[in-house]
Amino acid sequence: MNNQLYINEIQTLFDDVQRSEIFEDQKMMTDAVPMFPVSVINAEYEEKKGNEGFDLKDFVMSNFDFLGAKVSVRQEDHLPVEQHIEKLWDELTRTAYEEKGTLLKLPKPYIVPGGRFNEFFYWDSYFIMLGLQVSGRKEMMENIVENCSYLINNVGFVPNASRTHFLSRSQPPYFSLMLDLLFETTQDEEVYTKYHDTLEKEYAFWMNGEEGLENETSTKRVAKTRNGDILNRYYDAENAPRPESYLIDIEDSDNGGGEFYRNIRSACESGWDFSSRWFADGEHIQTIETLNIAQVDLNSLLWHLENTLAKSSGLLNLTEKENYFTERAAVRRQMINNYFWDENTECYKDYHLKKHTNTPSEHIAALYPLFLGLADQAQAKSVAQHIEEKFLYQGGLVTTTKKTGQQWDLPNAWAPYQWLGFKAMKNYGFDDLAEEIKNNWCKNVERVYSNTGKLMEKYNALDTETIAGGGEYPNQDGFGWTNGVYLKLKQN
Repeated sequence: MNNQLYINEIQTLFDDVQRSEIFEDQKMMTDAVPMFPVSVINAEYEEKKGNEGFDLKDFVMSNFDFLGAKVSVRQEDHLPVEQHIEKLWDELTRTAYEEKGTLLKLPKPYIVPGGRFNEFFYWDSYFIMLGLQVSGRKEMMENIVENCSYLINNVGFVPNASRTHFLSRSQPPYFSLMLDLLFETTQDEEVYTKYHDTLEKEYAFWMNGEEGLENETSTKRVAKTRNGDILNRYYDAENAPRPESYLIDIEDSDNGGGEFYRNIRSACESGWDFSSRWFADGEHIQTIETLNIAQVDLNSLLWHLENTLAKSSGLLNLTEKENYFTERAAVRRQMINNYFWDENTECYKDYHLKKHTNTPSEHIAALYPLFLGLADQAQAKSVAQHIEEKFLYQGGLVTTTKKTGQQWDLPNAWAPYQWLGFKAMKNYGFDDLAEEIKNNWCKNVERVYSNTGKLMEKYNALDTETIAGGGEYPNQDGFGWTNGVYLKLKQN
């Protein structure tokens, strides 16, 4: 994995380009591929930039290649939505057999989310796999697992996405769930034994630093509570503006504290970039404090990883390891109940590591313990009531109960949580609510598709006459996880 420093090597030029906003989208320059040695481009830039009539955009366009976004299934085809998605799988397939600019190489073809994206995204790929399963595309499901395994074995984890500037963070750890999906498809237990070492390596990444950690301290992705219990949090190794949202971060940071950039990046590791869930005041991004929070979704996913490691160890007759991971999963299950179940509201919430209490944010990640079967029936019933009363709208499930203009807040409905909501309710016998979640969102997807010919990244759950907004770039079409979840829900 070379090329990590590529953006740092053109830092002066990169900084000038991003600050001057010669491109509408800050991602453009991070994805650019130099056509000449970086040293040559830098020297030419230093020589010419002060000259009269120098045009920065012309200079960039003549020195860099732009592998533009493409989703070209023509909407005038007006195919039924399922057929359109079948065509889209091929349109969204990419390969990266060699490194180009910031793009990391991967051994297998992969599916991009859509629109402006050319890279492989971690947690998106799980929800894409749901649809590939329905479409009978087992080989592409295997490709996704292989690419994740390659990244874990070569980088130590699956980065947020397959670009060098994402090598400081991951995304919600869905690799073990991908293996479940593959097993469901193939009924071959070798799926677990083949990737046992990979699972262990990913686990080591998330637990790195737990040895010797003192009570009430945190390091990397691990926190020890004042009672001496281990919880996990999202984290990013860098504390600098994100290259792909460079100017946005610099402008937002004006009132932010010393760890502002790391808090921003750590929220990106959660996939929720951004939401009132992370804001100390529940309103403003300047108060972001992701690092002070242990998250219910992350800890639930790590329970699943521990549980899967116990299973793969058992299949390999590694008795000591099987006992170790069984014990870790049992302890984690207890911790999820102790720290994330809020007795006052009778719902799951995140845990504030400094205030030793649950955070006030009401959000849809409360579904995770139900999705993974960690809640008891009484807890599940209470969560189901919260979901029905506060999160379910005519266009699907929203992510929070707050409207801030951030894309992971009201009124947006995102595909992953429609599947999690449906499955969570099914797990505990709330079949009518599961059907309502499914139907509300699927009808919204169908309405937007019939009006625009597109499948969107996110949807407006409240006003089903409009398209969703918020975020750092326009709503994208394509769209990997929407396609996947729609097909999977329609099949159930």
